[in-house]
Amino acid sequence: MSVELAKTAGFCFGVKRAVDTVYQQIEQYRGEKIFTYGPIIHNEEVIKDLRSHGVEVLNDEEELKTADADVVVIRSHGVAKYIYDILEERGITCVDATCPFVKKIHKIVAEKSAEGSYIVIVGNGEHPEVQGIRGWAGEQVTVVQTPEDAERFELPDKDQKVCIVAQTTFNYNKFKELVEIISKKRYDIVVLNTICNATKERQTEARQIAARVDAMVVIGDKRSSNTQKLFEICKEECLNTYYIQTLDDLDINQLRSVESVGITAGASTPNKIIEEVQNNVRINF
Repeated sequence: MSVELAKTAGFCFGVKRAVDTVYQQIEQYRGEKIFTYGPIIHNEEVIKDLRSHGVEVLNDEEELKTADADVVVIRSHGVAKYIYDILEERGITCVDATCPFVKKIHKIVAEKSAEGSYIVIVGNGEHPEVQGIRGWAGEQVTVVQTPEDAERFELPDKDQKVCIVAQTTFNYNKFKELVEIISKKRYDIVVLNTICNATKERQTEARQIAARVDAMVVIGDKRSSNTQKLFEICKEECLNTYYIQTLDDLDINQLRSVESVGITAGASTPNKIIEEVQNNVRINF
């Protein structure tokens, strides 16, 4: 059997930077109470390891307001502006590990909102990255995720300018489709494709590999938005696509009758897990 591992599988720049930042704080602030605001990344294995080093997770604003914290690390997904305000009011050391590509979107929506534009965020409104972006956009903001959302979108003031941005991990083809629907409404629109290049490259490579193999394995946490999108893309090209979090989830029997297997992984998947899966598939076949 041939096994092909995607070159783009695993930690992206922003995620690696965020995880490294937390481990640096563990060294720098020994004996201090360190928290991350939300899980630093969507990967349970990483969260468990950080917890073993004494790093706890603050799940929401209420916990942040009452936590006995010395240091809080902002995760790669970023947060709304008011979270920084709470940290400042409470005198807690804030270590910002927001992905620079996400930070750039915060800056764009803050500036465009201040200029009077209506902000449209293309993405999943439940995802922390989108919630964070929304928190920099003022009152006039809408999240669009589906063609139905795009069709329903109406400007309160037809003469107002519209600025469209995207969640960094959104599917590029879906983004284009939604922008096209909104563009037909003839508003004065500025479209800024803020999908991360690493995301586009990962999705493109996954699609190419899935199209030429008999089975595809996608590794990542079930809460990882970018891994879910990888799974959807691979499933379109290869019916035998399996979504696993760790080696324990892999049913080897499903791969017994195939001659070629592709492996990719989301941006929050540690190399150790990817290597375990790759080695196990190679050894067993």
